Amino acid sequence: MHIMEGFLPPAHALGWAAVSAPFLAWGLRSMARGLQAHPERRMLLGVASAFAFLLSALKLPSVTGSCSHPTGVGLGALLFGPAAMVPVGFVVLLFQALLLAHGGLTTLGANVFSMAIVGPFVSYGVFRSTAALGLSRAVAVFAAACIGDLATYLTTSAQLAWAFPDQIGGISASFAKFAGIFALTQLPIAISEGLLTVLVVNAMARFNAHELRLLPVMAHVKEKSA
Repeated sequence: MHIMEGFLPPAHALGWAAVSAPFLAWGLRSMARGLQAHPERRMLLGVASAFAFLLSALKLPSVTGSCSHPTGVGLGALLFGPAAMVPVGFVVLLFQALLLAHGGLTTLGANVFSMAIVGPFVSYGVFRSTAALGLSRAVAVFAAACIGDLATYLTTSAQLAWAFPDQIGGISASFAKFAGIFALTQLPIAISEGLLTVLVVNAMARFNAHELRLLPVMAHVKEKSA
């Protein structure tokens, strides 16, 4: 769902950068406070960052000007909260734009908003809501990662529709076209990402159980599923 370099009109590119900037500043402060209080979590943060970088680099051609791929940000949002994933997502997207020609610098703000802001916050909200229903950790993790991925692709569809409205049906018709084409590749990708995230969380719970118990998000699910 990375929008390619130079594809958005300048006003849209600048607008999304302006919207994303406050979230980035907030995320940096949140991450700094968290790591200062718990420096032992740096390793887990590195794992979550690598997970997001590797998954989101696996791209499939999709709508003109964009692509379909997993996001990988759900894992970090569940472990550290959504704010911490904003700077992580920013760095991931910046490196991919510079090193892999995946996305772009002019569209960085729009890509950050969809993948590093909407995705983590939706994942976190779904995770907490699912856990509050008393469902198992596996179900909560799967739903969070899967729906967070879908929320990212819907946001990208809305961004493209707003930038390129249909001549007859306007933004709504354009959104339906973009989202419909994306869905062909994104739905199975989202399901696969949900399943993979469950496997990763289970592996981390097995080999890093002590560290996971100290994370408020994981403790919340354990309490609900106990």
